Amino acid sequence: MKVLLLSMPDSFEHMPTVAIRMPNGGLSSIAGNVDPHHRVAIADLVLVQRNVREVLARLLREHDPDLVGLSVMTFQRRTASRIIALLRAWKPALRIVAGGYDPSLAPEAYQGMALDFIVRGEGDLSFRELLRALEQGGGFDRVRGLSYRDGEQWFHNPDRPVRGFEDGEIRLPNRSARVLKGYTLLGRPVDVVETSRGCTYDCSFCSIIAMRGRNFHAYSLQRVLDDIRDARDRGVRTIFLVDDNIMLNVRRFEGLCRAIIDAGLDRLDYFVQAMTAPIATHGETLAPLMRQAGFRYVFLGIENILENDLQFLRAAAKNTARDNGHREGNATLRAIACLHRNGMYVVGGMIVGNPDDTHESIQANLEFARQHVDWPYIQHPTPYPRTPMTKDFEERGLITNEHLEEYDGTTAVVRTRHLEAEEVEFLRWKAERWMKVRHMPAAFRHDPWFVLSHTPQMMAHTFRGSTLRSLLGMEEERKTFQRYKAIRRQERAYV
Repeated sequence: MKVLLLSMPDSFEHMPTVAIRMPNGGLSSIAGNVDPHHRVAIADLVLVQRNVREVLARLLREHDPDLVGLSVMTFQRRTASRIIALLRAWKPALRIVAGGYDPSLAPEAYQGMALDFIVRGEGDLSFRELLRALEQGGGFDRVRGLSYRDGEQWFHNPDRPVRGFEDGEIRLPNRSARVLKGYTLLGRPVDVVETSRGCTYDCSFCSIIAMRGRNFHAYSLQRVLDDIRDARDRGVRTIFLVDDNIMLNVRRFEGLCRAIIDAGLDRLDYFVQAMTAPIATHGETLAPLMRQAGFRYVFLGIENILENDLQFLRAAAKNTARDNGHREGNATLRAIACLHRNGMYVVGGMIVGNPDDTHESIQANLEFARQHVDWPYIQHPTPYPRTPMTKDFEERGLITNEHLEEYDGTTAVVRTRHLEAEEVEFLRWKAERWMKVRHMPAAFRHDPWFVLSHTPQMMAHTFRGSTLRSLLGMEEERKTFQRYKAIRRQERAYV
């Protein structure tokens, strides 16, 4: 069977394609876990944002797929619906399946689209079984985690249980199935590697628990090293570890760092997501080991510096420093200092615009980011399907925007009890642009040629909506902000 797997072109504001173009690791895992006689092609449409229709038409001609699968996040739902309509119009007999976070958590939203199947939850095994059922001409009711259409009626099979990795059933990704090129991070070839899945925390903003429950399963270190080698041998120079929460087992992560060093894979640059508490608690030994292994950027889940906001986000536990079992307050500053002492950069993940936020509380978080993080990744709370946060905002009547294409984290779609959503977004936008500029010298030291050759494009993206008058302070900033908002709306029209 000929299969075409697509990720959507919609990208996050904090990940402009001029600087960051990541592959969809889930699709390469699915491609690696189908039966080997199938012909699978993967197209990450983020690589072709401005000519999606033309590329789709070419892919259909060249690969003539029997089945097309789409990986979709909530803010990509509108784009996915348009792509599905195009595919159905171009090839009416085509089988189409959607999967990923949004179809998994809101399958009812997809039943009105011209789909045949929805894969709910992690699709490595469900997709394999779906292809087997298609080859056999039926038996869809036996595929766990599958929703399927029969005439006008939809049927939803039981969820697929979360499984561990001890039996080796989940095989390595198939990167050779990718048919588009150009994955880069600051000009360096980049790929993603997964060392574990799952999380045992219950942060109110996160979809992971709704997707797979509270659990944590890790691959063997040998399997992880094989995955890294596969990426390296394809020319990759930067690895982003995409684990939901790799710091749940600090000793294992230390073992991974040592294994990377011992295997001679420490000449790559590594980017990892981390909690503040483990870094603060174990940083004196962990941080030097990370740096020796090649870790350069750490996305630190700071979330917020105010205790009340951390309580709302259900993120206080993972941001509390501990010493011999005793709580020692917020772990953020200690974690940042430890990473900085060991030559690593902090990408500060923060969330502002929570229900009780005021102008002063937002400014306090922005000022903290300005002083302490190297690259801001500041978002607004967003009511994704089935998260505890969504129920909370609905009960409080604070959701002001139901245009899902704007649920990208940097568009404020909920208000606080004290501030309108647009005011919250304006405060972040106004401060954040200049924080990003401040990191340019550090980026230059690491990637001088890329920064020299791409500074105009990066500055143009960061200051979209600005004019010479606005940069000179001769125009009201809110006018610039409105131009930026208009440009952002236009950018979302990918299809």
